[in-house]
Amino acid sequence: MRAQNVLKGTGSGALPPMLEQYVRMRDEVAAQLPHALLLFQVGDFYETFGEDAERTARLLGLALTHKSSRDFSTPMAGIPLRALDSHVERLLGCGVCVAVADQVEEPGSGLMDRRVTQLLTPGTVTEERHLGADENYLAAVATGDGYALALLDVSTGEFRCAAFHTRLALYDELGRCRAREVLLAPELSGNAALLADFQARFPVMLSPASFEEADAHEALRVTLGEVPASLSSGALRRACGAVLGYARVTQQGRLDMVRRVVRFEPGAHMRLPDAAMRALELFQAQSPQGRTLTDVLGQTRTAGGRRRLRAWLRAPLLDELSIRARLDAVEAFTRAPDLRGAVRSLLYRAHDLERLSARVSTRRAAPREVAALARTLDLLPEATDLLGAQGGLLGGVRDRLSALPDVVTRIRAALVDEPPIRVGDGGLIRDGFHAELDELRAAAIGHRAWLADLEVTERQRTGIGSLKVGFNSVFGYYLEVTGAHLGKVPADYRQVATLKDRARFTRPDLREREREIARLEAAASRLEQEVFTELRDSLAAHAEALADAAGALSELDVLAALADVAAEHGWIRPVTSDGPLRLVQARHPVVERSLGGRFVPNDVHLDPARRAVLLTGPNMAGKSTYLRTAALCALLHQIGSFVPADHAELPVYDAVHTRIGASDDLAGGRSTFMVEMSELAAILHGATHASLVILDEIGRGTSTLDGLAIAQAALEHLHAAGAHTLFATHYFELTRLESDLPGLVNLHVAAEEVQLENGAAGSGGLTFYHQVVPGAARQSYGVEVARLAGLPGAVTTRAARLLTALGAQGADTRLTRELATLDLARLTPMQALDLLHRWQREVTGAEAVHDG
Repeated sequence: MRAQNVLKGTGSGALPPMLEQYVRMRDEVAAQLPHALLLFQVGDFYETFGEDAERTARLLGLALTHKSSRDFSTPMAGIPLRALDSHVERLLGCGVCVAVADQVEEPGSGLMDRRVTQLLTPGTVTEERHLGADENYLAAVATGDGYALALLDVSTGEFRCAAFHTRLALYDELGRCRAREVLLAPELSGNAALLADFQARFPVMLSPASFEEADAHEALRVTLGEVPASLSSGALRRACGAVLGYARVTQQGRLDMVRRVVRFEPGAHMRLPDAAMRALELFQAQSPQGRTLTDVLGQTRTAGGRRRLRAWLRAPLLDELSIRARLDAVEAFTRAPDLRGAVRSLLYRAHDLERLSARVSTRRAAPREVAALARTLDLLPEATDLLGAQGGLLGGVRDRLSALPDVVTRIRAALVDEPPIRVGDGGLIRDGFHAELDELRAAAIGHRAWLADLEVTERQRTGIGSLKVGFNSVFGYYLEVTGAHLGKVPADYRQVATLKDRARFTRPDLREREREIARLEAAASRLEQEVFTELRDSLAAHAEALADAAGALSELDVLAALADVAAEHGWIRPVTSDGPLRLVQARHPVVERSLGGRFVPNDVHLDPARRAVLLTGPNMAGKSTYLRTAALCALLHQIGSFVPADHAELPVYDAVHTRIGASDDLAGGRSTFMVEMSELAAILHGATHASLVILDEIGRGTSTLDGLAIAQAALEHLHAAGAHTLFATHYFELTRLESDLPGLVNLHVAAEEVQLENGAAGSGGLTFYHQVVPGAARQSYGVEVARLAGLPGAVTTRAARLLTALGAQGADTRLTRELATLDLARLTPMQALDLLHRWQREVTGAEAVHDG
C-alpha cells in the first residue's frame, strides 16, 4: 500500500503494518460514520495520524508530532488512556463522532490485534460519564405528506414520533426537544436554502443516514419485530427507520432497550412554541446569572424525575381529567408532609433507574451499575408501602412500582457489596455463589498461603534471618539474600539477579507455585466474567418491568417535588374553570424567588366579557412580569402544579403564545424587527378563541406610525379571534380602543414622578409601585428611566426639555394619527362629540405651550 495515497505524510515508501491497520480500520469506520475520528490505541495512548491528527490537535489543543518509518513520516497526535473520557466529551461537544479502537490482546512480538469497541456520537452516547441529567435525543426528519419527526433517547430507550403539516410546527417541536444530533432526509439536506435555515435555527450536529424505504422497513422489523401500524405514512416510516438504523450502527447492533415506538399527536398537548418557551424562560435564562422555571420547580431527587418534569413542561395537558388527577396527587402530598418527606428521602437514595434499565437491556451494564440497580429496586417495596393507602394517580404509581424481589435477591447473592468498576478487575462475584469459582479461588489462596509461609520456613531452614520473599513483574516471585549471607545459600537455590549488596534466587517449586497461581487466577477471572455475563443476561429478561417501574418512580418524584415547592412557597391549588381566568394576588414564580419577600403581587382577570387587557406604564415598572405571571400560572395549571397566587381559576388553554423582548437573527439575514414580525405572524395565524396570548411592545422596531398601525391591527385581529390577550404597549393612542372593542379594558402599572424643589424638568425621581390598576397610564416616563439607568445629567435634562417641546409640536401630528386610525362607521354621535371636545382641549393646551 503506497503511503501517500491513503495517509497524509511525506516520503515515498509503503505504510508500516501498524499504519496499514490504522488506515483499514479508519476506512471501515468511515463507511458507517463518515467524518468520524478514530482513536487508535498504541500502548498507553490513543493516537491519530495524518489529517485526523491535525484535526485532533486543532480541536483539543494538542502538540502535533510525527510517526516516522524508514521511508515515510506522518503527523501524529495522541491522548493518554487515562484522559480518554475528558477528551471524548470535548470532541462530542465540538460535534465530532468518535470511534475508539482498543488493543484486545497482550503485547507480543508481532502486530497487535485491535478492535473498535466504541462508536460515540452526541446523540447516541449511553455511558453515564458522557451524559447530562437531561434527555439526550437523536432526531430524524423526513418529508412526505408534510413532515415526520422521530426522536430516540438511546440512554433510556424512549422512542416516539409525530407528523406535522407545517415546517413551523416541526421547528417548534425540535425546539422543545433540543436534540443533540439530527438526521435529515436527502430531500432536506440537499436543499441548500432549507439546510441553511435549519442550521441557523438549530446549531446541532447533522449526520448522514439511510432514509431508503426498504432500509427503514428492515430497521423497524429487526428492532420492533414488525412495522407498527401507527406509522401510517412513508415519511414516518423513513424517519423512524433512519433513526433506528443509525443508532444500531453506533450501538454496534445492540438496541434491546427500544421496545416500542409511541406516535404522539402535537395537538394532544398545549401548543407551546419555542419562542414562548424562551420568553417564559422555562429551561434557559435570558441573562447569564438568571434563573429559570425549571430551577424553581427542579426539586426532584432523581435524574429520571428531572427529565420527566422537563417533559411535562414541554407538553402541558389538555385533558381536564388528567390535570385534576395530577392536582389531586400533588394536593395529597401537600396535605401529608410526613408522607412527602418520607417519599423524598427514599427517592434521594435512588439511582437513575431509567438509564440503568436501558443499560441492562443492552447487556452493557457495568458491575457497579448492576449493584446500583439492586439498591434502587430494594427501595420499591418501601415506596409501595408508603403509598399503600393512596388512590387515584398515586395509587396507579404504586401499582406500577413492581418490586421484582427475585432480581434483587439474585444480584445480592451474586455480587459483592462494593463491586469493582470493570468486570476484569476481579473480586466481583461473592464467595459461595458459584461452586467452581469458589474452588479456583480456594486453590489460589492455598498457594498464596504457601508463599506467605515460605519466608518463615526458609529463614528457619537456612539460618538466614534477613532472607525475604519478594515479587516483581520481571522475575516473578524470588528469594532475596544479602551479601553477608551468600555463603549460606542452599544448593537448590538458582540465582536470577545480582544487585549491589544482595542477590535474588528462585527454586523449581517456587516457579511451579507461581505458574499455578497465575493459571488459577486467570481461570477464576474468566469464570467470573462468564458468571457476571450470565447474571446480566438474566436481568435483560426483566427489561419491560424495569422500564415501567422506572417511569413510575420518575412520576412519583415529580409529583412529590411539585408538592414540596407548593408547600414551601405558599402556592395554592388552581380551580379548572370553563372559561374565566381569575388570579388573585398572583406572583411570578421565578422573580418572587429572586426578590424574596419584596415582590408585589397583582390580580389578573379575563373572561368572555373581558377577553383582552391593554397594559400601559413606564419601562421597568413590571409590565412584562405581569404578562409572564399570567402565562406561567396557566402553564403550571396544565402540568398539574399548584400556582403562586392567593386564588386561581384557570381555563384549559390550547396554546400559550408570547412575543416579548428583542432579538435578532443576523446570521440568518433577519433584523430585530423581522424576527418580531415573524413571531407575530405565527401567533396571529395560530391563536384561537381557546388560546392565551401575551404581547409586549409590538411594532417598536419600525417607525412610530408603522408600529402603531401594526399594533392596532394585531390587537383587533386577536380581539376578533376571541383569544385571551394581554397586550403591553407604549402606544397611548391604542387606549382609546377600549370604547371601540367590547371586552377590551385599559390597565396600567402605577408609577409616580417626584419633582425636586427646583422643579426643573428631568430633575425629579420616579417611584415604581409595580401595582396594576384600572385605566390608562398618562405617560411613559422614558426620560426618568434613562436617568435611572445612568445617562449623564446634561443628557437627561436636555431630553426632558426636548420632550416638552416635541410634545407641543407633535400635538397636531398625534391628532392626525389618531384620526387616521378611527373607524368612523362604528362611532356614535356622542363618541364623536367627546373626541372633538378632547382634541380641542389638547390643541388649546399645545397653543398655550407655544405662547409660553
